[in-house]
Amino acid sequence: MIPQLNEKEQQILTRLVRDPNLSVTDLARELDVSSVTMRGYLNGLAEKGYLYRVRGGAIPTIHPEIVEREQTHQQEKRAIAQYAASLVQDGDTIMIEAGTTTAMVARYLLGKRDVSIVTNNALAMAHARGNPGLRVNLVGGEYRPANESIVGPLALSILDQFHVKIAFVGTDGFSIRSGLSTHLVEGAEIVRRMAAQADRVVVLADSSKWNHTGFVHVLPLTSIDTIVTDVGIADDAAAEIAEAGVDTVQVEPN
Repeated sequence: MIPQLNEKEQQILTRLVRDPNLSVTDLARELDVSSVTMRGYLNGLAEKGYLYRVRGGAIPTIHPEIVEREQTHQQEKRAIAQYAASLVQDGDTIMIEAGTTTAMVARYLLGKRDVSIVTNNALAMAHARGNPGLRVNLVGGEYRPANESIVGPLALSILDQFHVKIAFVGTDGFSIRSGLSTHLVEGAEIVRRMAAQADRVVVLADSSKWNHTGFVHVLPLTSIDTIVTDVGIADDAAAEIAEAGVDTVQVEPN
């Protein structure tokens, strides 16, 4: 789920992302609530920063690509993020790279104490801001709304100032031949820098990304310590990854 939204709010935002011309009346009819109730939902979403109100309706502020990615393989992503969070102990230092799955790691750190996070993931902030046990360092740089990330030379230079125990990173595809890959040059630079500044690199990737290759090569699998994925990945694929010297963890969807 997108941070801080209940099921009804999620449904409203999804519909508005698909069609920002929907009116209050249209939304109320589709979701079987009164227009008064719908206005209350829209006002609440506006206060949280997910949309701004216009006469008779609302315009979403979140990028459609984020909503689309957030709604794919939801159960697998939650299970992967929850396992990743279990690797973090009180007092640890970690990095969290941009992505919908990596963002959820912060959500499952509730109850951990004195954990320091360095991140370029704006979505992670929404999960982390209410947790008093976390100290969050959000890097500066150029904001990219399509993936809620902060990238560029400034972000890279700031990452150079930190050293952490674990870097949690995502990928658009992973395979034996191509390693990790992504569609964005700036994203690849961030992952490489985080990997260089961490004792352990943990990749969070659902099984749909296996044997997919993005536009930009990021890292070979030999540069990765652990891949956390789901049970949808084939046994022979898991064996290939293990042969490359990478620890593979397959989690059951919640």
